[in-house]
Amino acid sequence: MAMELIDTSLDYPEKKHYHVFCATDDGDRLAGYICFGPIPTTEGCYDLYWIVVDEEYERSGIGGKLLECMVKFVIRDKGRRVYVDTSSTHPYASARSFYNKHGYTLVSLLSDFYRVGDHKMIFMKEVCYDETNGTKKNCVRIHTPCNR
Repeated sequence: MAMELIDTSLDYPEKKHYHVFCATDDGDRLAGYICFGPIPTTEGCYDLYWIVVDEEYERSGIGGKLLECMVKFVIRDKGRRVYVDTSSTHPYASARSFYNKHGYTLVSLLSDFYRVGDHKMIFMKEVCYDETNGTKKNCVRIHTPCNR
């Protein structure tokens, strides 16, 4: 599923449904990426579909930088909220912790969504568009959009 979204974004850049930003290391090797897009039929709401950091770069700050660049993009696009969902099971505890650390709050829990005992947890971050904050800042080694 993640690769389908990435391929759509890269193969059809005129389609504004998905945005992909990539982080590379000093050798231009892919270290991580983030895929997000506006939620259809909403005003200013975005979905964070995927954020992936290579195991070698986990806990290096790349994930936070990718989130930061996404939020800056959303603000420039006059967005107001970013949503992300994940599982309630133990393997996703680090993802939930990561979202909490970066200002996302749990706004909904859909019981037994994936299977009995595995709930869908929806997190949200309020990002306020501000004309004075809408300028692009340099995101170190983040490629927007990601190139093949």
